[in-house]
Parts: sequence; C-alpha cells; structure tokens
Amino acid sequence: MKVLLTGGSGFLGSHVAQLLSDGGHDVRALVRKTSDTRFLRTLPRVELAEGSVEDRASCIAACAGVDAVIHSAGLVKARSKAEFELTNVIGTQNVLDAAIEHKDTVKRFVFVSSLAARAPSPDGSPLPLDAPPAPVTSYGRSKLEAERRVLAAKAHLHVTVVRPTAIYGPRDREMLQLFQYAKMRVLPSIGAPEGKLTLIYGEDCARAVVLALTADIPSGRAYDLDDGVVYDRRGLSGGLERAVGKKALVSFPIPNFVVRTLGVTTEWYGRVANRAVMVTSEKVTELLQQWVGDSSAARSELGFEPMVHWDDGAKLTADWYIANHWL
Repeated sequence: MKVLLTGGSGFLGSHVAQLLSDGGHDVRALVRKTSDTRFLRTLPRVELAEGSVEDRASCIAACAGVDAVIHSAGLVKARSKAEFELTNVIGTQNVLDAAIEHKDTVKRFVFVSSLAARAPSPDGSPLPLDAPPAPVTSYGRSKLEAERRVLAAKAHLHVTVVRPTAIYGPRDREMLQLFQYAKMRVLPSIGAPEGKLTLIYGEDCARAVVLALTADIPSGRAYDLDDGVVYDRRGLSGGLERAVGKKALVSFPIPNFVVRTLGVTTEWYGRVANRAVMVTSEKVTELLQQWVGDSSAARSELGFEPMVHWDDGAKLTADWYIANHWL
C-alpha cells in the first residue's frame, strides 16, 4: 500500500511513518520546506513531498497515486483562534478534498483528532462515546470542527477518526520538561493529586492509527485511543521518579490561582512577542480537568491492544532521552 502521511515530521507522525515503512508500505510524507526531516530521511520506503495542508494545490498533488491517507498534521499551539482554524480545520478540508478528488485510487482516510475535541470527564470515569462534545480550548474546538467535516464525507470516502489522549514516548518534546524536573528531583503538579487522566505510548498510538487504516469497519467510525488504564496524577509522578531513578526531594501541588495567573501571563507574553505559546488561559482550564475517554471500541473493533503502560513507557522514554542527550 502507498500512503500519504501528513504530519510525518512530528512526534506521532514519525512513529506512524516508521511503522508503515517497517511493515513494507510506501510512504509519501507531505512536509513543509522548514520541517525537520532528518528522521524521515533515515527510513526506507519514505519519499518527501514538499507542501503544506494549508496549500490546497500541494495536497492535491501529494494525493496522486496513493491508496490511502493518514492525516495527522495539526497545530497544538497557535497565536490565535484563526491560526488553529487555518491549519486544523481548513487544512483538514484541503487534505480531505484532495483525497476525494483522487477517490478512484484513495480507498481509506484516517484523521488523527484529539481527546481535546470531546469533553472533560466530570467524575473521572470514561466518557461514553455518545456524550455531547464540549471542548474547552480553541484547539479542541478546531479539532471537533475538523472531525465533523471528515465524518460528513463518509458517503464519498471511507473515513475514520481517531482521538488519542495525551501521547508520550521517544522523540516527544511536549512531556520532556516533566522528565527534566524529575531528574532535578523536583515534581510540581497541577490539579488535584487524585485527578484522573489517560495516556498512550507513542508507538502504541501509531499502531492504532495504522490499524484504523486497514480494519474491517464501516465508514464514519470514531475511536478514542489510550492504553486502557485510568491514572491519577499522584501515580504518574511516581512513575516519573522510577523512570529517572531519583526520588523527588521537593514535591508540591501548584495552587490553581497560581496556574491560572501563569496562563494569563504567558498568553500576554505570546501576544506581545507575536509567538505561539502552549500555556494559555484556555490550556490551564484544560489541564485542571479530568480527561478520560472510552477506548473500548478501539480495542474491540480495531483489534488494538496497547503493549506499553505508564511505568514501562516512562522508563523507555527516559532511557531514550538520556541516550540521545535530551535529558
């Protein structure tokens, strides 16, 4: 199979590209001129196509001659709501339209959304798949709108949506700082220690994405992805300590008002500097919630069985960071 992959130079996309390549599939990775493609260039059976999801013409050209599309590109931080919409909504529409234009050859389309497009769990238990969506950030709302557009095309193209929870693992930069704090024997925490959330290891998530590409399922299905375990924040901190082999000397919860103040301050800095920042007022609201999806359908319908859980995954991640001089 020949697969067009967007977001291949990103964390999850790099694992998807590697899994497809290892499985004997040909990959065409749509990448920007400025993308870091060093890892992709090490993989056999991977070709690079210069372009971007915001550029409709490059999407159409990249779709020519492929059998399937995995659309994992997206912004997780932006300078404005409009930037999220341009990449996450219009960009998704461009890739979707390109796949439909080439529907004589393109047989499957998998869209990587996010659990942020759903809603927080009010009591820490898995949120049913039919629960009304209520994203709390511009990012989450942009991914929800993108989902709606993909699912609206289900009669024209075989489409599947997957919604990973927080993803971690080798090559991930978003959670690196947590491991750096743990190495310094300092573990600040946000939110109630008993607060619940889910995680998924990068390679496991990539495997679920590829399974969604080939599973015998109807068009228009959507799945939450996680490793099947509901964690609390206290337990995650313990896993970090074991991963770096150091017991924290300082461990403390950051009061909510301090976290919210930090979000406002960072957001203000981003506006003044005209830079996209991760920690905003909306992001703080998201971090203080409990995020627990329902991945049972992914396990039963996609045949997905996670192989790595937090304690082992945190250790594998820390070891990779150390071996590659990130930690």
